[in-house]
Amino acid sequence: MEHKNKYKYKKGYYLAVVSTLLAVIVVGLGAYTRLVHAGLSCPDWPGCYGFLTVPQTEKAIEIAQSRFPDVPVEIFKGWAEMVHRYLAGLLMLLVLILAVQSFRFRHTEGQPKKLPFFILGIICLQAVFGMWTVTLKLWPQVVTGHLIGGFATLALLFLLTLRLSGFDWRILPITLPLKRLKKLSSLGLALVIVQITLGGWTSANYAALACPDFPICQGKWLPPVDFKKGFDIGQQIGPNYLGGVMDSASRMAIHLSHRVGAIVVFLVLLMMLFAARIYAKDLAKEDKKGLYRLSWFVLIALLLQLFLGIGNVIWHLPLSIAVAHNLGGALLLLSMVAFNYRISSFMGRDVQRG
Repeated sequence: MEHKNKYKYKKGYYLAVVSTLLAVIVVGLGAYTRLVHAGLSCPDWPGCYGFLTVPQTEKAIEIAQSRFPDVPVEIFKGWAEMVHRYLAGLLMLLVLILAVQSFRFRHTEGQPKKLPFFILGIICLQAVFGMWTVTLKLWPQVVTGHLIGGFATLALLFLLTLRLSGFDWRILPITLPLKRLKKLSSLGLALVIVQITLGGWTSANYAALACPDFPICQGKWLPPVDFKKGFDIGQQIGPNYLGGVMDSASRMAIHLSHRVGAIVVFLVLLMMLFAARIYAKDLAKEDKKGLYRLSWFVLIALLLQLFLGIGNVIWHLPLSIAVAHNLGGALLLLSMVAFNYRISSFMGRDVQRG
């Protein structure tokens, strides 16, 4: 039976909640910036044309153009990029405070010690990838890594929030159905991460519309594709990757891989949810209710993400649905983090450590 222990709302809980919500905004704004092609609207880093903000006056624009004559000043896109940077910087500051608090209260029972510092390390690495995204002109490897880092930061902040929440769950005996459920939930989480990576690679190489029809691609079930070039991570750093440089066959290979990945994730998560239903039959009423709620959360996130992905193809990548698809991926990831966290507590692991 769920209950709140005396360490409810451990030091940093509310800050972790705020940081997680801010991370959601940063991920969403990052997707928006990428989709409106504003990633190179500020050609330098961390400023914008050498300014702390986007140049707007005639004199400032004139100076900006003299510094970067090959990059025209686009105020709207520049602000999209700079607001993303400002919020990411604020998130880094909040995570730093979380790390300091975890060290100060390291002797408090149940207080995570390593996780806040690990998150701080990831977000510092994110800053480096953000810089490389600009300086290496949207090199797909860096853009994909930057996206994965953003999702990782969000997922780990959510995990930290769960650990600081003060909720404990009753530990139940380990049974064969629980072991099977744990294996499926771990596999499901891994596949969701792989699918997010494929989505990042699809976006970084501008392959989202390589197949503008559904469920077929370019009018065929098996169009000519080039997987070797599509997944060549050893490609050289080019002068500018805005708009992509791959040919149609390579982009179709990436796009179709993302579609197949979606099918695999869908099937595995359905198996996981079916296994959870079987296991829940022998649970106490409140434990069963809690697991059912989590299962519904995962199912809704999964179906929403599938519909958004199909909508992107059918309606040719409208901005609102494309951004929602990115956030839907984040929601599915968080639902799987919560599901695995719950299953870990069932298996008697001390999920409050670290």
